[in-house]
Amino acid sequence: MTTTHNLGFPRIGAKRELKFALESYWKGQSSRDELKALGAQLRQCHWENQSGLDLVPVGDFAFYDQMLDMSFTLGNLPERVRGFQGDPLDNYFRVARGRSAQNAEAHAACCGGGVAAGEMTKWFDTNYHYIVPEFTASTTFKLDATRLLDQLAEARAQGVKAKPVIIGPVTYLALGKAKDQTRGDADKLALLERLLPVYAELLDTLAAQGVEWVQIDEPILVTELDADWKHAFNTAYHQLKASKVKLLLATYFGQLQENQHLAANLPVAGLHIDAINGRDDVQPLLNLLPSHKVLSLGVINGRNIWKTDLAAVLDWVEPLADRLGERLWIAPSCSLLHVPVDLDSEVKLDADVKSWLAYALQKLDELKVLAAALNNGRASVKAELEANQAAIAARRTSPRVNNPVVKAAVATLDAALGQRQSVYGQRSPKQAALLKLPAYPTTTIGSFPQTSDIRHARSEYKAGRLDEAGYQAAMKAEIERSVREQEALDLDVLVHGEAERNDMVEYFGEQLDGYAFSQFGWVQSYGSRCVKPPILFGDISRPKAMTVEWIKYAASLTKRPMKGMLTGPVTILNWSFVRDDQPRSVSCYQLALAIREEVLDLEKAGIRVIQIDEAALREGLPLRKAQWQTYLDWAVESFRIAANGVEDETQIHTHMCYSEFNDIIQSIADMDADVITIETSRSDMELLDAFENFQYPNEIGPGVYDIHSPNIPTQGHIEQLMKKAAERVPAERLWVNPDCGLKTRQWPEVIPALTNMVAAAKALRQAA
Repeated sequence: MTTTHNLGFPRIGAKRELKFALESYWKGQSSRDELKALGAQLRQCHWENQSGLDLVPVGDFAFYDQMLDMSFTLGNLPERVRGFQGDPLDNYFRVARGRSAQNAEAHAACCGGGVAAGEMTKWFDTNYHYIVPEFTASTTFKLDATRLLDQLAEARAQGVKAKPVIIGPVTYLALGKAKDQTRGDADKLALLERLLPVYAELLDTLAAQGVEWVQIDEPILVTELDADWKHAFNTAYHQLKASKVKLLLATYFGQLQENQHLAANLPVAGLHIDAINGRDDVQPLLNLLPSHKVLSLGVINGRNIWKTDLAAVLDWVEPLADRLGERLWIAPSCSLLHVPVDLDSEVKLDADVKSWLAYALQKLDELKVLAAALNNGRASVKAELEANQAAIAARRTSPRVNNPVVKAAVATLDAALGQRQSVYGQRSPKQAALLKLPAYPTTTIGSFPQTSDIRHARSEYKAGRLDEAGYQAAMKAEIERSVREQEALDLDVLVHGEAERNDMVEYFGEQLDGYAFSQFGWVQSYGSRCVKPPILFGDISRPKAMTVEWIKYAASLTKRPMKGMLTGPVTILNWSFVRDDQPRSVSCYQLALAIREEVLDLEKAGIRVIQIDEAALREGLPLRKAQWQTYLDWAVESFRIAANGVEDETQIHTHMCYSEFNDIIQSIADMDADVITIETSRSDMELLDAFENFQYPNEIGPGVYDIHSPNIPTQGHIEQLMKKAAERVPAERLWVNPDCGLKTRQWPEVIPALTNMVAAAKALRQAA
């Protein structure tokens, strides 16, 4: 009999219950006990949602991030938060976001208003962010299994067939950062000897609780590993093999390729592979795996929302089931953290598109159908398979998916579309003459706080209780507020604040043909931050201008330069649920042509500074460097097509955040944006190290205000960061700005932070 299991379940709740509970607690509006009780309720609900599986994950729920959970389980707390008294959950939030509950007297007494939040970056090639573990030469580890044991007890009380889930030791070290050392990987690997006894103790603790299987996630195995990291795997798992629990070593997001032999021969009881992205690994592994070892295949896509072609999966899995028997397990390809919870909640979604989709609960239903077919024959689920095939065929043949005009436009793309009229050295003086900006010009990344008034007006408008004129008036009032506040702050280049935008990707998708939209398709990006990716189901075109009227209105309110704000084609692609029936590059070129039309319309409307955000450029990189260049070629070309039809005098900005850029700095330069703004505040300008050896040719704004923390940066701190930046980039090419948009912050935080930012810029000008 084929075993079914799941690697992880969305933790936010079908209605984002976790988000609202976290934000209520952080604001001091609810108690810690209420937050913990909500967490317990969600876990109970999620385990019920997974009933019918042979093994259900336990420990995949986190109040902020699973990597941060692992750091606390291993006792690896940054020095700056050690010694604080009170509930461990508050220390947890201090690392996650710089502070816990805002109005708690004990908090104010213990840490004086906040500490530096942990660095945050993308989880492999997803839009999920994790808190980076921090290591020093003196780092030690000490087990605290309380969280995992408590959740295990809850699950057992509910009758759950529990499979605890933990991050593996090699991936944990590989994704962390050595903070006070210089040898990089060697410094981290030196900690393995200290780390492994704590993992062994954790596994022994779980064994003592009667646990049979533990899922130990090692996704770093799908990346290129040098000899030292391969040796680390052998060292780690030969030391852990003495444990009495059975280990299911889980990989996902990519292919094992040259790591097949390593993964197959580690002394673990089972191996999970992503058979969506790593299908080519399956046949070699059949010959490499020892005859006693379980092979778990991720046959349901855990990162996209299209229905699985069940018949096609059965065609290639049935022979494997005959060969492996009980050694075959099936599961989603990865944790379902990356997809929404329940498609049944979507009562307004286009009926055709809805019939092509599967959210987390529906993916588990698909898994059960596959298992029934494998265990009892296809006839046992004949009706389910026929319904599935009808949906697959309907999508494949739908005229709504394919637009010949759009396909023809992409087929005739000319490389000249991606070229500016002049090189940066020639157009920069023209822009300076037109804009007349001071040294260290100040700006923001685009959005300002999404207040309760904005959200209320939007919900009333969508519900039909506020007419178009009323909605327009409400948004214009908020835009005017943003402009006036920026003028009062004395910022140099203003933005309109994006009051009318629900999300930087969804807003554009709603106005493009080829997209559909959900009500409840929320997924977690980090902590309480949730996004609702639009559904890219067909060929993309722009029926009409999307932002021009709003930007023109904002520009009419001020004599200062007004920056037009757009999301770039690569980011729209990477932050959407993307169609899987054509290459991603083709969809990206379609988006590039649509954004190009918007850029040219903004320029015609008199907007001479246009920002095209590509926050997700780095995120889309394949996990293997050997595949990077192919992606970068079409991604950079897509940006250039979108951006480069303008005159020399028009200044093009782009923005990137929360990713490691150092290894793709040449491609970033190849984008040829006049100004790039990047996140650097949490890494203390570490991301600018690339500029020590690379002469970046254009202007750059290193983020100096960590907008994902409620902490307010001081003027002195900002000056210090900018001085570090000036050691790497000529001061005359530096801008001063936050590291991301301000929509998630509140005005009482934003005003003092930007006041300090502007004051720092003025002080730097005087000192120059």
